[in-house]
Order: sequence, then C-alpha cells, then structure tokens
Amino acid sequence: MKTPRVGRVIRLLTTLQSGRDYSADDLSRIFKTSRRTIFRDLKELAGVGVPYKYSPQTGGYAVDPEFFLPPINLSIREALGLLLLAHRLRANIQAPFKESVLLAALKIENNLPAGVRRYCNSALRTISARPPAQAHSDLLDNRFAGIQDAILNKRKLLLQYDSLFDGRCMAVELCPYHLLYNQRAWYVLGYSSTYRSIRTFKLSRIKDLRLLSGEFTNGGDFDPIEYLGRAWSMIPEGKMYSVNLRFLPKVANNVVDVQWHSTQKVARCEDGSAIVEFRVDGLGEISWWVLGYGDQVQVLAPAELRTRIVKAAENIIRLNAPGHTPVDKL
Repeated sequence: MKTPRVGRVIRLLTTLQSGRDYSADDLSRIFKTSRRTIFRDLKELAGVGVPYKYSPQTGGYAVDPEFFLPPINLSIREALGLLLLAHRLRANIQAPFKESVLLAALKIENNLPAGVRRYCNSALRTISARPPAQAHSDLLDNRFAGIQDAILNKRKLLLQYDSLFDGRCMAVELCPYHLLYNQRAWYVLGYSSTYRSIRTFKLSRIKDLRLLSGEFTNGGDFDPIEYLGRAWSMIPEGKMYSVNLRFLPKVANNVVDVQWHSTQKVARCEDGSAIVEFRVDGLGEISWWVLGYGDQVQVLAPAELRTRIVKAAENIIRLNAPGHTPVDKL
C-alpha cells in the first residue's frame, strides 16, 4: 500500500531525524517508492525550510534531531478546522486521549491572533455534531496506549478477551500489528497464536491486557486494506460474491448518495429506483445492511443472499406475530 504524499513527507522528516544517515536507496525501500519520488520529497522538505544535509562519506541524508518546524500563522479556515475537530467532532467517535486533544486545542486557541480567535469562538457556537451510536469503553485510553506501545516495540500481548464468537472470556496471545477505527468502535488487528491466524479484536471487549516477555519480528509489512480486502466491513469470509440490489424510490437517493463500498456501481431507473451492485467478500455483514432497508430493497442476486434475507424476514414475522411468546418467557 502506498503512503499518501503528505503522510510520507512527514514520515520522511521523522526518519531523517532518527540519528543516522539514510541513502536514497534506503529511503526508497522504506517507503516502497522510487528514488525519483524520494528526491521530490526531499525537495519538498527543503521548500518548507527543513535543513536536511547530505554526507559524501556515508552517501546518506539526515536532519538534525533537534530541528523543529517553526510556528506558522494559521488562516481562519485552518484554525477553525482544527478547533472544530477538537471541540465538536471529537465527540463523534470513541477517540482516545480526549482530554489531551482538548488541552492541545486550547493551547492552539490561546496562541491565535485576537481577530482569528474571536471569529472561531463565534463560529463554534453555531456548529454542533450529533454523535452516532458507539461502543462503550471506559478504559479506552489505557487499552489504546498499551496496545500502541506494544505495536511500536513489537511486544507480544496476553489479552483477557470476552469473545462473542466463543461465548466466553478467554486468554488470547497476540502479536499486535495495527489499530483500526471502524464505524462505532476501535479494533486491534494482529496475529494470534491462539487461533493461528490474523484476527480482529474489539478494544471494548478486552477485559485485561499485559505485555509478555517475548518480542515478534513479523508484521512490519502488514497492510490492513489488503487484509480486509473486499469485505463489506470487517470480516472477509474467503468467497467473493456479485451482489445486485434494487432500492425503491423512497430510499434510492439516500442510498446512492453514499459510497458504501469501493466496488459500488449504480444505475438509475426511470421509476426513481436504483440498481446498486457490489463485489464483496462474504455475505454475512452485507446481509445485516440489506435488512436495515426492510421492504424498500429487493435482492436481485445472488440467490444465496436472497434466501438469507427471506429466512430473516420470516423470523422477524414469527417473533413479532400477535400471540408470540416473548423471548424472556420461553
């Protein structure tokens, strides 16, 4: 997976400040890009005032570890964008270190020119964001920090994990590779010797974690996008399906306004409905999404998905039929 340009340039700066010299070939291997791209990124660093140096003796580049980018004057939009994220939108996800985020925002705000600060304060009073449903995690900061340290130091973890799949709390040994926020919760992805495969674990279901003495060497090239592949959300099942759905006019516009999946294709119909196609790995996750549209969606293909939806609808009718015994009375 190629690193986005801005992120790559920032990583280049931190790499060159590590205390050793790196040749253009070294940097090309680290960032999985061409020497030409490395030279272009070095030129961009120079353009923003970063004084990197080249050593003829080592054939490498470096930046003084003590160097810091000078403070910059933020425009109104830049300042408002940062403060908006910190003051308002941070409530929209289960963000770790929320208090630290707020403190950083206050430091930025206190150093803004008076006119920019007044504008931002007035604007923020007119903007709000309703947080979506989220997983509860009272220990998110501790869990996140502990796992992040383990990832950076390549340390194995022992989790006490409340597994919905296994129906019990179990000990799981994990080589953590990556932290991922998806929809309503944080997850850690890594190799589990317990399951002998790469697995995904929800942070809010981790009851306890501790560092193990062993380190791991794999996982440096782990790519979460490649791992998740064409899964609808988080769970690749190892079998690809072409899903073809017809959304009725009542919901068609709302559906096609959103890019739900990277493979999404849309065809509008004269009656106002829309045919939406996906190419996905597995039917489990997309089944629940289709059911959320109730009687406003028709499954055209595959037949296996149509059968799943029909069975689920029959169960809904059975569970909600008059005279049906409530679950807690069974």
